[in-house]
Amino acid sequence: MKKISLLGATGSIGLQTIDILKAQKEAFQLVAVSSGRNIEATKQIIDDLQPQLVSVQDAEDARRLQQEYPHIEITYGAQGLVDVATHPETTMLVNAVLGSVGLESTLAAIRMGKTIAIANKETLVTAGHLVMAEARKYNAAILPVDSEHSALFQSMNGENPKNIERLILTASGGSFRDRSREELQHVTVKDALNHPNWSMGAKITIDSATMMNKGLEVIEAHVLFNMPYDKIDVLLHRESIIHSLVEYHDTSVIAQLGTPDMRVPIQYALSYPERLPLQGGQPLNLAQIGQLSFKEVDIERFKALKLAYEAGRAGGTMLTAMNAANEAAVSLFLQEKITFVQIEELIERVMHAHNNVLLPDLETILHVDNETRKIVLDMVK
Repeated sequence: MKKISLLGATGSIGLQTIDILKAQKEAFQLVAVSSGRNIEATKQIIDDLQPQLVSVQDAEDARRLQQEYPHIEITYGAQGLVDVATHPETTMLVNAVLGSVGLESTLAAIRMGKTIAIANKETLVTAGHLVMAEARKYNAAILPVDSEHSALFQSMNGENPKNIERLILTASGGSFRDRSREELQHVTVKDALNHPNWSMGAKITIDSATMMNKGLEVIEAHVLFNMPYDKIDVLLHRESIIHSLVEYHDTSVIAQLGTPDMRVPIQYALSYPERLPLQGGQPLNLAQIGQLSFKEVDIERFKALKLAYEAGRAGGTMLTAMNAANEAAVSLFLQEKITFVQIEELIERVMHAHNNVLLPDLETILHVDNETRKIVLDMVK
């Protein structure tokens, strides 16, 4: 039985991870969990899975939970995330928190040699060089949870990485894939949150609509698989059936297919190298689907993707600045304080003004992250 720590249990990926843990109690045990501010969902997790350690965001919520569950260790805040990630009984950390807040706790778990199932793009985007260096040093495996990176990982199984010609990430195109840039001027938050294929959290759904999500995935693929940016392509694929492809230098292409269900890559990361039956999973019926469509990405239409490639090639703190600017801008859009197209505009302004630091340490990354968010707020004010 694998013993699991989970960061971000009440987000979209976290809740689907909880569903798997509940369905596969003979295979997995949830030992430690963090859950932010959603206390009712936290209580349900405690009742269902009886973890030994629970972390929430606020001290007052922790105090109340401790009174209600005196037999469970309750902690809170940034230190609480580290406590969950480094619980001595767990062998695997699932990082499903939103944004860059999971970075320090993930590094702490890596230094204990734990396997990391990573659904948190921002950790690899902002500090990929640190994460992978520490993973090599402490012999900690990094397993992707994103559907695209899981597909790449599965398509590389048993292959020699030297034979890879390119990685191809597929993209649905998001909520506005059929709209021109001119038509994006007056779209609403409600419009943006209406993803055609996937059920995801608000932030990642907005990132999908701008295609910044795919840009972050390109950077993540570069970090995870040590692949040059010139060998990482993005292909529009409306149906989200082919989750990504690997082309080899003999022109063979290996792809991973399946119905759009995030529980598949989550469970694969948890059970690797084994595969478990997916309870409630829908088998792929290609005859019923009929056909699959593909289209080149217009890099000028999806400007956020272009900015992500630029930041990736620049490296250093440019990645942190781009990611922090995007997180701040998406938050402002969700609060209806800026328009949809202003998300890209703010990111571009931040990147143009940023003084890049190559190979930054953790302190520098966290400083740039914090300062960039302030800069974006000042721009809007």
